Amino acid sequence: MSQGQAAPEAGTQVEAARLLLATAEERGLTLAVAESLTGGMVSSTLVSVPGASAVVVGAVVAYATRIKTDVLQVDTELLARTGPVNGDVAVQMAQGVARLMDADIGLATTGVAGPDPADGYRAGTVHIAVCSPWGAVKRELHLDGDRAAVRQGATTAVLALAVALLSAVEQGAQD
Repeated sequence: MSQGQAAPEAGTQVEAARLLLATAEERGLTLAVAESLTGGMVSSTLVSVPGASAVVVGAVVAYATRIKTDVLQVDTELLARTGPVNGDVAVQMAQGVARLMDADIGLATTGVAGPDPADGYRAGTVHIAVCSPWGAVKRELHLDGDRAAVRQGATTAVLALAVALLSAVEQGAQD
């Protein structure tokens, strides 16, 4: 999503979760989630789908910066230099939760849900990342809307990014 776009509807979240879970299960993959601004919405969306336990191993809500470092092992120097609203922080969160939970895939969200700016970033500035055995991808989003819309948009976007990564891997294997 680019700046000025509205966040997707909640129904889209569940569809993205279903697709991610089905794709991961077909490949025998597990996943774990590290969330900051979404505060558990990604993992909640995933586990709202029946059968999610075949894929989802766990989640960490790392709202405080110290949880990002102490639990997820995000580099303290990186956080000191960039703050938590950063794409590389999101990647390290995804890698950290995958390592912590012994999962194949890690998803992460960090950013500013609003309503006010934080750490020099406007509300709606979001970083998402997905790590896998095939590498990591990250995206920066600028979402419009209130706090709930930003959280919903970030949730849908990280689920869709994970699906896109798995689809790209499958496409590469077929080529």
